[in-house]
Amino acid sequence: MFDKILIANRGEIALRVVRACREMGISSVAVHSTADADAMHVRMADESVCIGPPSSSESYLSMPALISACEITGAQAIHPGYGFLSENASFVQIVEDHELTFIGPSAEHIRIMGDKITAKETMKKLGVPCVPGSEGGVVDFETARGIAADVGYPVIVKATAGGGGRGMKLARTAGDLESAFRTARAEAKAAFGNDEVYIEKYLGTPRHIEVQVFGDGKGNAVHLGERDCSLQRRHQKVLEEAPGPAIDAETRARIGKTCADAVAAIGYAGAGTIEFLYENGEFYFIEMNTRLQVEHPVTEAVYGVDLVREQIRVAAGEPMSFVQEDLTPLGHAIEVRLNAEKLPNFQPSPGRITQYHAPGGLGVRMDSAIYDGYRIPPYYDSLIGKLIVYGGDRQEALARLHRALGELIIDGVETTVPLFHALLEEPDILTGNYNIHWLEHWLERNLG
Repeated sequence: MFDKILIANRGEIALRVVRACREMGISSVAVHSTADADAMHVRMADESVCIGPPSSSESYLSMPALISACEITGAQAIHPGYGFLSENASFVQIVEDHELTFIGPSAEHIRIMGDKITAKETMKKLGVPCVPGSEGGVVDFETARGIAADVGYPVIVKATAGGGGRGMKLARTAGDLESAFRTARAEAKAAFGNDEVYIEKYLGTPRHIEVQVFGDGKGNAVHLGERDCSLQRRHQKVLEEAPGPAIDAETRARIGKTCADAVAAIGYAGAGTIEFLYENGEFYFIEMNTRLQVEHPVTEAVYGVDLVREQIRVAAGEPMSFVQEDLTPLGHAIEVRLNAEKLPNFQPSPGRITQYHAPGGLGVRMDSAIYDGYRIPPYYDSLIGKLIVYGGDRQEALARLHRALGELIIDGVETTVPLFHALLEEPDILTGNYNIHWLEHWLERNLG
């Protein structure tokens, strides 16, 4: 087991890893930009190293600075959290070249799943159901037109190196395709330096279902059920829950086994999430995230496991602490993402927190790195916390969410807390009757 781990991240996820390290008796090293000198993860870690100015490119994304921090502190491993360098295959290779351990999958697996076309081809070979569409990248409009005609409209054009909705355009009819194709390529080039796109059948009212998998890198893997992440704004998740309201036990076991078998076959190591669109009882693979997800706490609540602890164990060469037969979902968990944003336009709202009170009580977990007097910097993602509730069933979890939101106090900055108060008044939310388009339509009606 490692003696010391460096955490190449910030905010609530960095604090989450610090806590896991402390419970395991492992020393933790926090890194920070000058803007994060007073951040909670810096205060809580055993050691800290300043790695650069506020800009992410000069601090949290600086590979030389992170490797140097390991050398200075004697850290033997790096936990990447999520975001930043967590899915950067080049960084993983550099970490290994310096005889350090990357707490996550191999560079090869990150590379395979980071390219949407290669990921889809790989999953199809492994028996994972995929959305009908092009077999590879589409380089010219005439080819795109032929593929779209074969698949049938509507279709969606996506960047192969995309994420977060960038380089993604919908063509409802043949007349829309040329504009969608050219715009998607231009956006992909600007955002990712790669203008390759592919085409898929557009599903009208799907749910976004993701399956949590975990492998030991030696051909053994398990699944920990699914999460429903369908409540999204501009392809960014807002609320996640497990188990999914639309998935029964038989369906869960079937898709879970398919995913576990797939990652076992490629010798995958650590945590991963296989994401699907789900419509009319069918799953369609869209991508695999080769890292810990923001919403991992709902899975932890329902399955009673510590995924970060398990990541560290497997990276250190230890066997997984559970097998599939040990993993039975109990109860229901919901997570809401709390952002420092001003409604109705979701504009970032950085600034000083003048008062903060976290909710508590049975079945309530608050993952946040904010505190009274903390100044939210304007340089990073606006996520400031995650409120996770757990109950014996979905109704109890919803009741706890309502109660916990009522206890939560964050003063000094605007937040998205009022959005969740409003959503809990909606019958569709209370019954779980929503899809990936529901929230966008609700926001148009209610917030303009």
